[in-house]
Amino acid sequence: MRPDAVHRVLDTELAAARERRGGQPPRVLDVGGGSGVWAVPLAAAGCAVTVIEPSPNALATLHRRAEEAGVAQRITAVQGDADALGEVAVDGAADLVLGHGLLEVVDDAAAALAALAAAAAPGAAVSVLVANRYAAVLQRAVAGRFDDARKLLDDAAHSLPRRFDAQGLETLVRAAGLEVELLQGHGIVADLVPGAVLEANPGAAEALAELELAAAARSPLRDVAARLHVLARRPG
Repeated sequence: MRPDAVHRVLDTELAAARERRGGQPPRVLDVGGGSGVWAVPLAAAGCAVTVIEPSPNALATLHRRAEEAGVAQRITAVQGDADALGEVAVDGAADLVLGHGLLEVVDDAAAALAALAAAAAPGAAVSVLVANRYAAVLQRAVAGRFDDARKLLDDAAHSLPRRFDAQGLETLVRAAGLEVELLQGHGIVADLVPGAVLEANPGAAEALAELELAAAARSPLRDVAARLHVLARRPG
């Protein structure tokens, strides 16, 4: 997996899950997993991954990518959404539950988080990755969309897809009965650096990756990252 802040945290969590299971493959549930952006690399790392995704087109792409990567046997794809998670996933069975890019689009973010929490085994982790409200405000302002930026700043609750700020996300996760262990940014400086800069400077990509890792959990840099990442744990 790639050496960014989110992947680093997940690598550590999966190593711990594998140890708890006596070397058996960690069981990962990827809700709203789309075309396998996270599921395929996780399967390649030796995990048994179940993907819950409502789009048949995305599932078809997932199947193709899994076949190309040689990990199709490690991925179970189920057509469904977070609202019906209890009907398609066993409660308390997953060593790691992913809700990446999910809360922005579900009907009820609080209910979706509660479903993610229920799917995790006692002591297991839930990883949530969402779009950051303040980053979106800045992006609109830089593009000259000042009215849109002001609306998002003043009334994020009625904006779809949803955006979250650090405090609101942490409150939502805790309300689902999860213990927040880490809140960090994803895409703090990396999303701002033109590709030409990296191509023109040997070693620049590695230096940028190190800077991104160092900045991930530091406020206020974290608070204006493109995305916010929470690693939380189900008590038990």
